[in-house]
Amino acid sequence: MSNAQDILRDLGIKGTNPGGSTGSGWWSRQGGAPLLQSLNPATGEPVAGVHPCSSDDYQRIVKDSLDAFQRWRLVPAPKRGEMVRLIGQALREKKDPLGTLVSLEVGKIKAEGDGEVQEMIDMADFAVGQSRMLYGATMQSERPAHRMAEQWHPLGPVGVITAFNFPVAVWAWNAFLAAIAGDTVIWKPSPKAPLCAVAVQQICNRVMEQQGHPGIFALFISDQASLAEAMVQDRRLPLISFTGSVPVGRRVASAVGQRLGRALLELSGNNAVIVDEHADLDMAVRAILFGAVGTAGQRCTTTRRLFVHESRADELIGKLVKSYGQVHIGNPLEPSVLMGPLIDQAAVESYRAAIDEIKKEGGQILCGGQVLNRAGYFVEPTIARAQNHWPVVQRETFAPILYVMTFGTVDQAIEMQNDVPQGLSSAMFTNDLRHGERFLSAAGSDCGIANINIGTSGAEIGGAFGGEKETGGGREAGSDAWKSYMRRQTNTVNWGTELPLAQGIKFGS
Repeated sequence: MSNAQDILRDLGIKGTNPGGSTGSGWWSRQGGAPLLQSLNPATGEPVAGVHPCSSDDYQRIVKDSLDAFQRWRLVPAPKRGEMVRLIGQALREKKDPLGTLVSLEVGKIKAEGDGEVQEMIDMADFAVGQSRMLYGATMQSERPAHRMAEQWHPLGPVGVITAFNFPVAVWAWNAFLAAIAGDTVIWKPSPKAPLCAVAVQQICNRVMEQQGHPGIFALFISDQASLAEAMVQDRRLPLISFTGSVPVGRRVASAVGQRLGRALLELSGNNAVIVDEHADLDMAVRAILFGAVGTAGQRCTTTRRLFVHESRADELIGKLVKSYGQVHIGNPLEPSVLMGPLIDQAAVESYRAAIDEIKKEGGQILCGGQVLNRAGYFVEPTIARAQNHWPVVQRETFAPILYVMTFGTVDQAIEMQNDVPQGLSSAMFTNDLRHGERFLSAAGSDCGIANINIGTSGAEIGGAFGGEKETGGGREAGSDAWKSYMRRQTNTVNWGTELPLAQGIKFGS
């Protein structure tokens, strides 16, 4: 615990911390509600407590964010990018303790915790460059002496709701692009990871104060569904970015749609790897292992289904079972550990229920399948033979369970891969050019992400991240995702002396 407290102090978190900040030097001091305890999933013990926000706190946060937006939207975009650059630099300086805090609070191994902070840094670098490239198109007018163009304007305060499994990176995907677009950001993190959010807010507060731009990033921590619902229904927030489960995503989309706001949804994944008869199996094993076991299976991009050509099935399964047997499970801060705990007891029970359902359906557990009898929330990574149509395979279980199935032709594999409600990430391992191109064609994978000879996890921030179908259709991070945080305006300028109408319409004399 002393080590944990040292890390918290290094990140500016001292004692029991408040759960709301406008980024302008103000922190909530509500003390009436019970403390929101952050638990270390490797031990089940508390790390620290956070005062949750009240309804009054939320109203103040939104008001201050609106006020800050009125000023921030007029700051030139490259200047906005400069503040994001400085936050990225501050994150570089705190990468080690912040990565450790990620491991402590959500159970990621240290390499993944550090990698998540690096993703924030990379996102800051990307956003800085993007701040000079908020391009609008020019168009040819059909009317003489007219010029047509489009430009992009800031949208307003953006609400960002993140999940526990990426407690800092997903916020950065949204927040840094929103900031260079001229928006302010109100962040509601998962109540399972409040300390990571407080640490990031402290870093942002220092940079904002130094640069004279307070209030661009604000924090709103609560475990009350009613306050989350108030945020989603708030007409003052033109965009809500939500990362989480499909059932909650449906409610968010409905509530935001009722007020005709924008919803950016990143929901569940049920991701598959296809391994054909021409694949490099050693490469496939490494990718499948990380995709299925990384973050203890608690990624939206986790590899959950494996389709292997019937001629290679025994060989690949044998290699995977051997590799799974070498996975060291334990304290995520130990360098030799490859898999840490699940987030909480509810996640353990979900894992246990899925194992029971697999057996009831007639599936075969090839390895793993046990809850470990130790402190914390540890389970064994599991490989099971299954059928694609089983309900347990059709839904996303947030745990390290890999379902293995065989196929005869690539078309059969693609059909099975697509035959689930979700559509986030997908991959094929092949050295056959035709198979690879078939997988990437319009008749191939129906997912937002489709890879060849790399796994389903570990997307780079340069590409737009997101999926189709029940995954929600949202896109974050790279490519042209910045457009989600801005409003488009078409401008037409008549620089002539006549007033011709479009479509050749004549109206009066």
